[in-house]
Amino acid sequence: MIKRIVDFFGDGRYLAARRRLFYLVLVLIVAADFLVSRDHAEYLWDRLPGWSAVYGFGSCVLLIFVSKFLGHQGGLMRREDYYD
Repeated sequence: MIKRIVDFFGDGRYLAARRRLFYLVLVLIVAADFLVSRDHAEYLWDRLPGWSAVYGFGSCVLLIFVSKFLGHQGGLMRREDYYD
């Protein structure tokens, strides 16, 4: 059983199936957000369906770009043979 799971996520033959599964999970998460009651939302953007998914995705993308910028332009990244 575990071998099949590891093969599914590690083998390149299942790339199309993994991608379809990934998109299906994304659609289900956004669709589930439409089913949540918004009666007790404190802010305007909390009442928008799908806001949490968009905010989370945007935050992750921003975090990646900021860390790449700090690594390359900020001087935090070193050569591979820095400690040799």
